Amino acid sequence: MTTTTEADLPKGHESYTDQHLLDILRSVKTIAMVGASANWNRPSYFVMKYLQQKQYRVIPINPGQAGNEILGEPCYASLAEAAEALGPGVIDMVEVFRHPREAPELARQAVAIGAKVFWMQITVISEEARQIAEDAGLAVIMNRCPKIEYQRLFGEIGRTGVNSRVISSKRQKIKPFKKLM
Repeated sequence: MTTTTEADLPKGHESYTDQHLLDILRSVKTIAMVGASANWNRPSYFVMKYLQQKQYRVIPINPGQAGNEILGEPCYASLAEAAEALGPGVIDMVEVFRHPREAPELARQAVAIGAKVFWMQITVISEEARQIAEDAGLAVIMNRCPKIEYQRLFGEIGRTGVNSRVISSKRQKIKPFKKLM
């Protein structure tokens, strides 16, 4: 099992075209979110909630929450369990909110359930998982967030307060406040 860093990524895996991302986001209807949380302040929770608001059906996968509901959807212990309950070919995309070392096995499971897209969240980088999924014909996105990409590509990034035409993850230095007196 190999876990890579951004520097190890093959050329092109940080430069997905906007059209490629748009095609995926427009074609996908049902997403299985591996690592979905019932905790409202976890990133997977608010990504799931956002995607639901955009009319995606998001199926939570979390063994610790299996049998419960997260945001109105039944939670399953595994991709196989979800695929069996929903029927063949229902899950279009598997989104991974887990450690990169788990990604190769999740890629195998995504292939087994007939998913079309294998999407690894920000910081989830696994060349082995990418290879497994691509070899089986799945589209693969790595080290990206579908919520962020949706907002960026469909013109909603301004809703987060970003409207400077410059998007950066670097913390800006703020000049100290000057007292007037």
